[in-house]
Amino acid sequence: MNSDVPQRILKAAADPRYYQIAVLGSLLIFGIGVLGFDVTWLHAVAIFATALAVQYLCTRLVAAGRFDPLSPLITSLSLTLLLRTDVLAVAAGAAAIAIASKFLVRFRSKHVFNPANAAIVVAILLSDRAWVSTGQWGSAAIGAFAFACLGFLVLTRAKRSETTIAFLAGYALLVFGRALWLGDPLSIPVHQLQNGALLLFAFFMISDPKTAPDAAIGRVLYGLLVAVVTYVVQFVFFEPGAPILALVMCAPLVPVIDACFVGRRYVWRLSLPRGAATPADVLYSMPQRRIP
Repeated sequence: MNSDVPQRILKAAADPRYYQIAVLGSLLIFGIGVLGFDVTWLHAVAIFATALAVQYLCTRLVAAGRFDPLSPLITSLSLTLLLRTDVLAVAAGAAAIAIASKFLVRFRSKHVFNPANAAIVVAILLSDRAWVSTGQWGSAAIGAFAFACLGFLVLTRAKRSETTIAFLAGYALLVFGRALWLGDPLSIPVHQLQNGALLLFAFFMISDPKTAPDAAIGRVLYGLLVAVVTYVVQFVFFEPGAPILALVMCAPLVPVIDACFVGRRYVWRLSLPRGAATPADVLYSMPQRRIP
């Protein structure tokens, strides 16, 4: 037996993206099989194939690194779960935009926007045939709780849970405060929080360690900021898909937060050089390098 096999298994287990793929894939299967998501196999194949192809081309032409299929798989799952369109070209185009944005829209070697988030917003702005699916999940409390627990498992492995906790706590405080101010029954904000799309956003999009601030305090402030903007977009401007829009508006502020609160830059395990040491602090974060 190859002596490198156990080491490879340990390295794979240390990468939280495998957990993300497993959880998101399970949610997609459950959604299609049980909840009846309006997702055609042709659109799903187009999204996955385009994302992987663009990742490969950009890796060869722009980044000159090793091809990493995990990131485009996660992005593809997020797009398949959230983005809805009846045009195949829009689905494939969103996947291409998502992956290309990682390589082309960067600041200090860090991509600015969450790939799926940016692609969904661009698709909605450029086409009247794209929208965010928010009501497909149902609102059963037990389903929302299970969804949250699965997402928290991923965050625990990634050790970057501050953004999600701050966002959910801040947004919950705002919607409950609004209900109390208006004299609404508390069942209304409870129902608003029992939203699968909101939890998917909180646990798998805003928590993206490659686009969140580097420092823990920065991630807390960022989560609270996105919560406030989400509240304004939702309850002042009454725009659908408020969290998606809020995140893309707040993402350009991450470099400012990083400049104020210097932290450790997150590095996926696959991105580390061959032969690198593997203690936990190296697996999950590397010292931030300032590029002139």
